[in-house]
Amino acid sequence: MIAADETDVARDELRWLLDECHDFLAAHVLLGDLAFAEADWKLARGHYGYAYQLGARAIEQARQASRLSATLPANQPFFDAGRGLARSLLKLRKRGLARDIIGRLLRLDPADPLALREMLARGR
Repeated sequence: MIAADETDVARDELRWLLDECHDFLAAHVLLGDLAFAEADWKLARGHYGYAYQLGARAIEQARQASRLSATLPANQPFFDAGRGLARSLLKLRKRGLARDIIGRLLRLDPADPLALREMLARGR
């Protein structure tokens, strides 16, 4: 639906999914992507931030997860949420918060496959 530029339908379907499973990280990330594409930085921050917090909470509860690969499919929604959150924060001129998020993601995956260091350096 998103690829076919049916964003209204996609948004409705994603919200329906969240009605059934409010903690579905990938759905929040996609809604964040839609909001970001429409330059609604606050809404994007909300969706990305919620998904990021869910993932961060799960990591904290695991207590043994000091490293996670951003390239593993199971970890990608969390890292996508963190990257989207940082991008939204940069758009909202909250560079310090964006730096904190990026720092945490880089501690989890120092290889930086998402080019987070570059994103922070560019400021977008």
